[in-house]
This record gives sequence, structure tokens and C-alpha cells, in this order.
Amino acid sequence: MNQVVISGIQQIGIGVANVKKSWRWYRKYFGVDIRVFEDAAIAHYMLPYTGGEPRERYAALTLNLQGGGGFEIWQYTQRTPQPPKQKIRLGDLGIFCAKIRARNIQKTYKYFKSESLDLMSELMIDPRGVLHFYMCDPNGNIFDIIEQKASWFKNENKLTGATYGVTIGCSDLDKSISFYKDILGYDQVLYKSEGVYADLQGLPLKEGKYKRAILTHSQSRTGAFSELFGSSEIEIFESQNKEKNKIFEDRFWGDLGFIHLCFDITGMDALRKQCEDKGFPFTVDSSSAQNGASFDMGEAAGFFSYIEDPDGALVEFVETHKVPIIKKLGFNLNLKTRRATEALPKWMLKAFSFNRVKD
Repeated sequence: MNQVVISGIQQIGIGVANVKKSWRWYRKYFGVDIRVFEDAAIAHYMLPYTGGEPRERYAALTLNLQGGGGFEIWQYTQRTPQPPKQKIRLGDLGIFCAKIRARNIQKTYKYFKSESLDLMSELMIDPRGVLHFYMCDPNGNIFDIIEQKASWFKNENKLTGATYGVTIGCSDLDKSISFYKDILGYDQVLYKSEGVYADLQGLPLKEGKYKRAILTHSQSRTGAFSELFGSSEIEIFESQNKEKNKIFEDRFWGDLGFIHLCFDITGMDALRKQCEDKGFPFTVDSSSAQNGASFDMGEAAGFFSYIEDPDGALVEFVETHKVPIIKKLGFNLNLKTRRATEALPKWMLKAFSFNRVKD
């Protein structure tokens, strides 16, 4: 296929010490109760990021049917996952936090506070006038809860959707803006300026000013899962402090924290060429490694690849070929024969509810 179609953010990868324990917490507070897959396997193709050796892992890919991307909750099983070498501060290079969309932010904040969660700020207003607040999960990962009322995929009476975007630290704001625009279609700048920001109160910050930009995509996403994943945004910070640490310096992909941002795409061959032409070649490429054969993930299958943003943050691309819709009935969806830009019927996506995990 000579066309690249981005359906949206499929998931954010989160390295944890215990998948089952972490997933239980994420189910309760972020509603990611749909199991797409859950299995143990060996990460054969991630050698550039796992010390040159295949590593055993246990992982679960989870969704919230209210909308947004999911979580890939990832755990090493034969080594102890390592924490960051230093305390992460906003402006360090890499994925600083995940954005979670809330339908009613006052109600969400009140509930999280009643549950004695680690709220890092009061309700604040960001520079474009949107309410949000920061919180921390039990693993020390920071989440930006942002009010965004438009177009929810399904009403399940949950307070939040799942992944709505990320906040990323960079060394050069304009270079990062170009990357996320040219490769991933985030061509609309919602905000761009420099200053000291009151709405960052409570975060671990560096001294001095920040350059800050908030990006989204002007064109609605298309493709099989586009209506479920919906719109998204990328927020980028460049600290004017000279000290800029890499969040995953001297650590492996899969260690503790946000390990990658993943996009669901169609047209992996065309995307490979596009990334090479723009100076961001694939660093991991399952399709080439398997001579064009789908990578088998047990219950799911497809291609996956990785590139690095200008500061080394990992962006994953997944071209889904097979995915289980109703596991109990053996109903697997084959996407290879579908038109790339065509959205799946809502009833079919809502059938993922048969894979719901209940506590």
C-alpha cells in the first residue's frame, strides 16, 4: 500500500513491576477494563533497546470503550525493571506524562480526592483556557487529567477516557514541533509561547522559563479504529535550564515509566519510506525482520516498528492485521482485506465489551 493512514493513538506503553496490580489500579481510576491481549512472550526484535538481548516479558493491552488510546502495561519477568537514575523533572528528554481526558473535571477531581489519590495540583487552567490537574499513580507515573467534553465514543458512565496524548520534554521546541507535524500529522498549534506557568504548580520543575507548545491534528483521523481512538494532542516543553537529562538514560525499554507512544497505522511500507526520507528511519521493523510476515502476538497479529523523535523518545507504529473481538466465541477480526481509510462499524467496536475484565 502506498498510502499512510493514521487511525490515532493506539496506546501508551507503561513499564511496571507488576502488571496485574497496576492494571487493577488503572481499571478502577482510568476505566481500561477491556482486554485486547494479555500474554507472556519474548521481545525478540527490541534488541537496540534491551541491551542487545531478547528479554522475557508479560504484557496486557487494555482499552476504555468511552474512547481514547489504551495502555500497554509491560513487565520484565526475568530481570528487575529499573527506575530513572534521577528524579524526573518537566523538560527532561522523553515522555514526561500521559494525558487523560475527563468528561466532568470537577467531578473527577472530587472523586480522586475522596479516594486519597496522589493529586499534585489543584484544578488549574492551562494557557488556552482548559481546566486540568496533575496526579501521580502508585508507580510514580504522572498523568495530566484534562477536561475535553466533545465526542465520546460510548457512554459507560465512567469519569474518564484513556490516553488522550502525552507531554514530552525536548531540547529544541521547533525541531520537535516539525517532527510531530511532518511524521504524525499534528499540524495545528493550539498554543506556543515561553514563560513561567502557574498551571504547572505541584510538578517537579527545573529553574527558569519553559518554551511550551500544544499541538493537535486539523484533520480527523481515519481508519479502522479512528472513531474509538478519536482526537489527541501532544504537549511539548523545552526547559531553558541547561541541565537536560534523558528520562531513559542508561535504562532499557520496558523499565519503569512511559516507554513509548504507539500509533495505529495502515501502510507500513509507505511509512518506512516516509520516515527515512524525513531523517527518522525505523530502528525496529518487524515486517523486514520477518520478510513481510505478520508478527504473531497470540490473540493478535500485525506489523510493528519504532522510530525515535529528535531527542530519542520512542514512537511505535502498529499495523493491525488480526485482533480478537469476542474471544469466547472465537470472533477475530481480519483487517487486511478492508479499505485502509474505512472506519469499523460502531457495533463491531462496541463488541469489545465482551472482553471486559471485572473486579
